[in-house]
Amino acid sequence: MAALMKQPLSRIDATELNLNDKLINVNRVAKVMKGGKRLRFSALVVTGDGAGHVGIGIGKANEVPAAISKGGAKAKKNLIKVPLVGSTIPHEITVHFGAATVMLKPAVQGTGVIAGGSVRAVLEACGVKDILTKSLGNTNHINVARATMLALTQLRNPKEELAKRKGSAAPAEAAAHE
Repeated sequence: MAALMKQPLSRIDATELNLNDKLINVNRVAKVMKGGKRLRFSALVVTGDGAGHVGIGIGKANEVPAAISKGGAKAKKNLIKVPLVGSTIPHEITVHFGAATVMLKPAVQGTGVIAGGSVRAVLEACGVKDILTKSLGNTNHINVARATMLALTQLRNPKEELAKRKGSAAPAEAAAHE
């Protein structure tokens, strides 16, 4: 999460949104102690409203349900707003996070979500309906999900960016003309 938090993100109030949690992965971790193995669980959870808001969180606890609830709480704290163009993303993007690389490419309506594992879960929670993706490099669920989130934070709406560069119209006016 450290790389995601470097950028100043405005806090999104989770109470105003209708969020759905989805469990991506549960990992059993064993620590060898004097008396034997101590088992703990970590859960990777994604939450989203299906309308451009999404967040991921990792919860760790001695039992699976507690880990899932902690992951959901962290996911609600790490919500981001994703600029959507219809049912897809505005432009192609490739992002590296650790050893995981994720490529996201906009697709025409009716294509569906062509993605696997963590990428699919994050994009469906976000509300993206049509997209082509490829996960390259490491297949670690956590790093792939973080790479997907990093890619979504770096997306820009081309019309808003053009309005900012020209300086003539405010970004809100450019979005209203769509």
